[in-house]
Amino acid sequence: MDYATCTALLLATHFATSLLPLTIRLVPVVTEIGQLIVRFRSAELTPEACHQFETRLHDRLRELGRLIIEWTLNHIEPHDRQDMPPQICFEGTWYRRRSKTPNRKVATVFGTITVWRMLYQPLHGVEPSIFPLEIRLGLEAGLATPALTERVAQAATTASQSAVLATLKRDHGVSWSVKTLRKVIAAVATGMEPHRHDAATAQVLAWLKQADQSRGNRRPVLAVGRDGLMLPIRGEACYREGATATVSVHDRQGRRLGTVYLGRMPEAGQKTLSWQLTALLEDVLRQWAGPLPRLAYITDGGYHQTQYYRRVLTRMRDPRHPGQRLKWAWVIDYYHACEYIYKMSEALFHDAKRAQAWARKMCRWLKTKPRGVFRVLHSAAAIRQRRIVVGAKRKQYVSAYNYLRKRIRFLDYSQYRRDHLPIGSGVTEAACKTVFTQRLKQSGMTWKIEGGQWIVDLRVIQLSGLWSQVYRAYLQAKTLPSIGTQGRAQEKKPRKTA
Repeated sequence: MDYATCTALLLATHFATSLLPLTIRLVPVVTEIGQLIVRFRSAELTPEACHQFETRLHDRLRELGRLIIEWTLNHIEPHDRQDMPPQICFEGTWYRRRSKTPNRKVATVFGTITVWRMLYQPLHGVEPSIFPLEIRLGLEAGLATPALTERVAQAATTASQSAVLATLKRDHGVSWSVKTLRKVIAAVATGMEPHRHDAATAQVLAWLKQADQSRGNRRPVLAVGRDGLMLPIRGEACYREGATATVSVHDRQGRRLGTVYLGRMPEAGQKTLSWQLTALLEDVLRQWAGPLPRLAYITDGGYHQTQYYRRVLTRMRDPRHPGQRLKWAWVIDYYHACEYIYKMSEALFHDAKRAQAWARKMCRWLKTKPRGVFRVLHSAAAIRQRRIVVGAKRKQYVSAYNYLRKRIRFLDYSQYRRDHLPIGSGVTEAACKTVFTQRLKQSGMTWKIEGGQWIVDLRVIQLSGLWSQVYRAYLQAKTLPSIGTQGRAQEKKPRKTA
């Protein structure tokens, strides 16, 4: 079929009649695709030929999509400025119509396009001018469509900015600078963060419902943890402590159904993380209508972890019984406690084999024996009386011994196991790696607090399995401009009564 015949057939269809200009622009690209097919079929079939055919076909199909989306977006607003509303209101400010100007840097999943849009300037004040078409399309920072923005944000959670830029160039034909990439990531991270809390609350409630309906002789467990790690901060001589928190649900068989993650860059007192974690727990427990799950707080004995338990969890009110407080079981991570047993063994024994044997036995007692921590401390004290421990080893022994002694009531692992509570904070320990280390501590990386927080906010949404819900909520919450006139809007205001 030749070009003339193809054109005649297209013109006979309703599609081509209503979209004739677009149809004419698409025909040459479709013809190129046909020629690619013919050449591939007539040439010798080799892996190299197949690679070239698929690569070139992908480029042509991407060009086809680029032409379609560019033509479509440029035919939303009327071409004659007189057909546009003279005034619009956006976020309480009135704007007047000016003229159409081109935005030649709109990035889509098919490539970069030019969009002509009407400019509106504020009637009063010094607010920036706006482009209603860009707002209604949801262009992020006026630079990227929502579909491409989502892909960029997801890529930025796992890859460095140079890798993201290379992927954009290779897969989408979009060439961005580092500044542009950071601008888009900042905008989408800032926009998605306010919707994370509601999505996380709904997710934990769904897991609690699943746990409540599961089979087993245990009560479901709502497990909370938090931990910190040191991060490289740009312009600072030393590392500073970031923080992460987890909220997990375990069913009646003790299986973990899922985990919601939180993370914050270094901050004095870790106040924001504490506030976010508290708000999540309070909303979950207030909205949960089923039997109250067992509440467990599994951490090491660090300063911020201890302060959060004493100042927040022990004072948290029961939403079903006003005036009563919730009962949280604080479980010091078993494996963290074992580290201090091994430190005592190194200080008490000169022979490494005897030290290892004693430490393994004490760890077993700690885990399985009733009041196991008392047995461990008594055994250590008895050995200490028969041996001379001086210098650095004495200091090591005293530090480890006092750590366990001061936390005796949080080390009753035999009781925790009878109550079917988790005794290890592996989920929270792993969160330090998954939320921070894998992305923020790659070779040679340093971060500013603000830039690092954008990435952390995106990562916790993705790791918690909330991406689609949060991004959809973010798009739906965008404010759109309304059409009207300032005079009419003022007429609609209710009059004040005397």
